[in-house]
Amino acid sequence: MAERELWIFGVTPGDGREAVLTSYLEAGGYVCRVGEFDALEQGRPLGIVLDISPFSHDGWGVLLKIKTSPATRNIPVLPVFLSEQGTVGGVFPVAGFFTLPIDEQYLQDRLAVYGLTEEAETWDLQSMVVSRSGEDTLARAIEALGFDVIKGYTGNEALALSSIHPVYLVFCSQMLSDMSAFELQERFRLYPYSSNTPLFVMLKEEMKEGEKLALSREVAHLVRKKHLTCEEFLGYLRRRE
Repeated sequence: MAERELWIFGVTPGDGREAVLTSYLEAGGYVCRVGEFDALEQGRPLGIVLDISPFSHDGWGVLLKIKTSPATRNIPVLPVFLSEQGTVGGVFPVAGFFTLPIDEQYLQDRLAVYGLTEEAETWDLQSMVVSRSGEDTLARAIEALGFDVIKGYTGNEALALSSIHPVYLVFCSQMLSDMSAFELQERFRLYPYSSNTPLFVMLKEEMKEGEKLALSREVAHLVRKKHLTCEEFLGYLRRRE
């Protein structure tokens, strides 16, 4: 059986922006190539590395396509920031993505696959929903799994609440009034009580072009000046010997 590949999305085939990322992945023992969405259902890659920078080829649109299709939504996606020249500026390893309105059965099934529901049957665990609207349907679905739910309406409120009530899981809207879900995760990782907390991003089912651009620009603010080395990038992935 042929080894399953990692596919790179969000880059235009032939423009060369994928070269650095490809070299990093190959150094880590991965087989990779630039993929096409239309081939995704049949190809079933091991995972997808997706450029969501302002220079990407509709990275956010591709992410929505992947996560709204029942045939492809279980494929893991690792969002990255590639510069205009293709250097790797940042990696955003969130636990996963769910689209809104929430599919309650799918949510329960995926959390069970991740092994995140077993402890809720034994321990009094809390989950946090971070959203401007509170996402009542999502909150009820999480409570049905045995979690107590804490709600935060901004990123800063979520950070304050997590320092008082450490949580087992976090579900966060892709964009809050004060920061993106990716920034919230970066800030969670600064503190011992939240550094390993799984964070799932909730995606709007549809995004306007202006919203996609705003999200890409927000991600750009999180990128440090110098690019990640191969070793730094591979620290986010499991090496394959």
